[in-house]
Amino acid sequence: VFTQAKAKELASYEQLVFICGHYEGFDARIYPLADEAISIGDFVLTGGELPAMVITDAVSRMLPGVLGDAESAPTDSFYDGLLGFPQYTRPRDFEGMEVPEVLLSGDHAKIRQWRHEQSLRLTQEKRPDLLAKKALSDEDRDILRRFEQPG
Repeated sequence: VFTQAKAKELASYEQLVFICGHYEGFDARIYPLADEAISIGDFVLTGGELPAMVITDAVSRMLPGVLGDAESAPTDSFYDGLLGFPQYTRPRDFEGMEVPEVLLSGDHAKIRQWRHEQSLRLTQEKRPDLLAKKALSDEDRDILRRFEQPG
């Protein structure tokens, strides 16, 4: 199954060739010619072209120069085994919902800490299965316990 870790691995290769099946798949005689078979999920499509495009897009983001900011990819969801932190844009106040003050503070250390805490919180809420696979620090476990408490 295709994962972010697989995207990182594939990005290290000099070249990739995808063979895309259509309808019923492939002639069985080509399987020995492939290094591996990759699935993007447990569902059926009419062809392998869309999964090949999905994989190409995810792998491309790992390559130098593809993203405008080289630091963007390491903050993406799944890059380090956690979901990404919440994103905010302008305006500062949208229908009574405000951007968290810490993000406006200019204190980069506090912003990094908030983002990490929010990634842990969102992962705990939406994908606890990811936390079960991740080596968490004692500090991460303390943060997660704080989010489990009411309020």
